[in-house]
Amino acid sequence: MPAAANANIARHLGRMALAQPDAVALKIPRGRTPAGEIDYLALTFSELRAEVAAWEFRLTARGIRRGDRTLLMVKPGLPLIAAAFGLFQLGAVPVIIDPGMGLKNFLAGVARTRPRALVGLPLAQIVSRLFRRSFSSVAVRVPVSHSLVARLPAGAVPGAAADNAPGDLAAILFTSGSTGAPKGVRYEHGMFEAQIRLLRETYGIMPGEIDLPLLPIFALFNPALGMTSVIPEIDPRRPAAVDPAKIVQAIRQEGVTNSFGSPTLWRIIGDYCEKNRIQLPSLRRVLCAGAPVPAVLWRKSADFLPKGKLHSPYGATEALPVSSISADDVAALAGSAPPGAPVGRPLAGIEARVIAVADGPIVTWAEARELPRGEIGEIVVRGPVVTKEYDSQGAATALAKIQDGASIWHRMGDCGYLDAKGGLWFCGRKAERVQTEAGTLQTEICEQVFRTHPRAARCALVGLGRPGGQVPALVAETVLQGDGILVAAALRQLALAHPATAGIRRFYFRSKFPVDVRHNAKIHRLTLARWAATARGYDT
Repeated sequence: MPAAANANIARHLGRMALAQPDAVALKIPRGRTPAGEIDYLALTFSELRAEVAAWEFRLTARGIRRGDRTLLMVKPGLPLIAAAFGLFQLGAVPVIIDPGMGLKNFLAGVARTRPRALVGLPLAQIVSRLFRRSFSSVAVRVPVSHSLVARLPAGAVPGAAADNAPGDLAAILFTSGSTGAPKGVRYEHGMFEAQIRLLRETYGIMPGEIDLPLLPIFALFNPALGMTSVIPEIDPRRPAAVDPAKIVQAIRQEGVTNSFGSPTLWRIIGDYCEKNRIQLPSLRRVLCAGAPVPAVLWRKSADFLPKGKLHSPYGATEALPVSSISADDVAALAGSAPPGAPVGRPLAGIEARVIAVADGPIVTWAEARELPRGEIGEIVVRGPVVTKEYDSQGAATALAKIQDGASIWHRMGDCGYLDAKGGLWFCGRKAERVQTEAGTLQTEICEQVFRTHPRAARCALVGLGRPGGQVPALVAETVLQGDGILVAAALRQLALAHPATAGIRRFYFRSKFPVDVRHNAKIHRLTLARWAATARGYDT
C-alpha cells in the first residue's frame, strides 16, 4: 500500500512531531508548586512521539502483533494516550471499556471482544487472573507500572505508522449502556479520520490550541489535531465529584482554549464561576454532550465564556458528530421554539432523516417509512463517521443498522424530528418513550415542562406498566422536607398547562438519580421506572 493511502490515525502524531516538535503536546498534573500553581509534567510533540515509540517497542517485544485486539486497562492521560497510539502505530487494535460500567458488564465486554493481549496496571492483572473465564482469550500480558514516562532503548528511532486502509479495524470502543447492556463498537481508521476532519472544520480548531478533555477518551484526538492536552484533575469513575476549583484553576493557569465535557460537569463549573464571579476568557469553545444541555446552562454560559461559546455536538459512540448547535443558535430560537431539544443541522457529509418508530429490525431502507418534516419518529443517520456494526453482536447490529445499497443508516435509538429548515430536534430515547392508552409521550418534551420548577430542575418521565397501557409518572430529583404533597400539586399545575403533560398525575421524589458513569448526565429512566413501581408516589 503506498504511503499516501495510509489511514492510520497514528501517522498524525508523526506529522505533528515534525511540524511542531517543541510545542507542548501533553501536560500531566503531579502536584502543586510552593506558590500554589498546578505542577505539570510537560511533554513536547517530539517527546510524546518518542514515548509512543517506546511503547510500540515494548509492546512488540512482548509479542503483540498487527491486528491483535488489546485490552487497555490503564490510567487516563499519558498511559492511555501513549499505549493507544503505540498500538495504533504497530497496527494493533485497542479495546477500551469503561470500568465504571460495573463488573458484570465489564467482564461480559471482555469475554465478547476476546482480546489476545492485556495492557494493564497491577490491579488489572489481578482481575484478569481472578476472572479467568472472561479473560480466557488473553495470551499476552503487558504489566504497566505507575511510572509516568517510558524510555526508548538507546539507538532506536521512531518508525512510521503501520499501513492501514480506511476500512481496517482501528479500535473497539464501548457504549455507555444507558438504555441497555454496553456494546462494543467497531471503529475503522477511516472513521477516525472523518471525525478529526469534522471536528477541525466544524469548530475551527487549530494546531497550537490547548484542550482540557473532561472525558478522557477525547484526549486521543488531540495529537492528530495538534492541540496540547492538559489532563484534568478528575476521577473518571466519579466525574460528578469533580472539584470545580481545580478545573477552573487549570483553565486559567494554562490558558485553555477548548474543553469537552458533559452538561453535568459544566453545570458544576458554571455554578462555581457564578458564585465566585469568575470568567474564563481564554476559552474559545466548550463542547458539551452526553445529554441535552439544560436551558439554564445555555443562558449562564455567556457569563463565564465572555470570549467563547458553548456548543453541543449531537451524536453517539456509534456516530459522532452528527450535528451541532451553539448558544447563539439556541438564543435565536428563544420564544418561538417548538417542543424538544434542538441539536442543530447535520454537519457536512452527514445525512439525517426521521422514520416511523419500529422496535424490531429494519433490514433495508425500502422497509423504512420516512416521515415528513415536523413529525416525531426515529432518527437515522449516515455518513463517514457512522460505524457499520457492533463487535460479535449480530442481533444488536441487526436492530441498529439499515442497509441502503452500498451505505448504512444507523438508528440512533433517539426519537425526534426535522423542522422546516432542516434543523434536528431531540425528543427522547426510543427505549424510554412512555406508551399510554392515549398515545406516546416523549421524555424531553414532557420533562422540559417540569424543569422550570426549582424542585424539578432534574426530572425523569417514566412509564408504569406495559407499553400501550402505561401510566405516566414524573420522578423529580429533590430532597423532600415533609412537603411532598405541596410540590406534587405545584408540578400538577405545570402539567395542566401543556397538552403533552396534562395526563401526568403521579409524582415521585428521589434524592439521587441513577446515571451513567461516563457523562454523569444520562438518567437511567428504565431503572427509575422499576424503582417507582414499588415506591411511594403522590397522586394529584
